[in-house]
Amino acid sequence: MSRPGDDLAVPPGPGLPDGLVIPAAELVERFSRSPGPGGQSVNTSDTRVELEYDVAASAALTPAQRARATARLGSRLVAGRLVVVASEHRSQHRNRVAARERLAALVRTALSPPPAPRRPTKPTRGSQRRRLEAKKQRGQTKALRGRVRGD
Repeated sequence: MSRPGDDLAVPPGPGLPDGLVIPAAELVERFSRSPGPGGQSVNTSDTRVELEYDVAASAALTPAQRARATARLGSRLVAGRLVVVASEHRSQHRNRVAARERLAALVRTALSPPPAPRRPTKPTRGSQRRRLEAKKQRGQTKALRGRVRGD
């Protein structure tokens, strides 16, 4: 876990076998008043944290990683920047830690490779035969439900 103010360490995962370290100089933190609970200090302390990371201009990513991240995070990016907001805790420190963890998780999932394409499979001959026999049996059962006629 990385401490607020330090470089952000993204743990290893799919697409990041060695992990990743985002320098603290590339992260911008802003603080504002949180709308949630807080007791007497609710209107005086800036506990809400906005953590901003410029994906498009990051030196921590290779060009291939940068292209993959911008493509995968396209809907979340604002002018090439990824913004994460945390305001669920009462203390600024805990919100800073939560925002950093959330940013690391987003970057790690954005850099993971896409899943392998689905290879369609053909049903086996036995499963096809069983399916047709079940359909015939069901049809015979329903045919017996007809109206009874007295001869």
